[in-house]
Amino acid sequence: MIETIVLNYLATALSESESDTWFPVYMEEPDEKPEKYIVIQKTGSRRVDRLDTATVAIQSIAGTLYEAAALNERVKQVMENLPYQEANVFRAGLNSDYNFTDEETKERRYQAVYQITYKEG
Repeated sequence: MIETIVLNYLATALSESESDTWFPVYMEEPDEKPEKYIVIQKTGSRRVDRLDTATVAIQSIAGTLYEAAALNERVKQVMENLPYQEANVFRAGLNSDYNFTDEETKERRYQAVYQITYKEG
């Protein structure tokens, strides 16, 4: 599943990019929320000529909007290398990223949306 590939890649790449800081990466909102974390969600997919393309939303969540934006920038930096680090991933293109704060809960977050082309398993 592309979700687990992205989850494992981000968990490793973000921990290596800044040795004294680690941000947990989830596929759904955790019950006990850490100060900063990332949630990955596949929002769509298609298959053409045995190649899969998935739309993946990566939410960077933090206590302040600035921290969420900074975490989003780190996510974008490490996602650039996904095709070079994962053999079955051929492309990871950023569609857009934006402030995605939940107005009801006031949870500060940014979201980066990627089109990822890969070959399953």
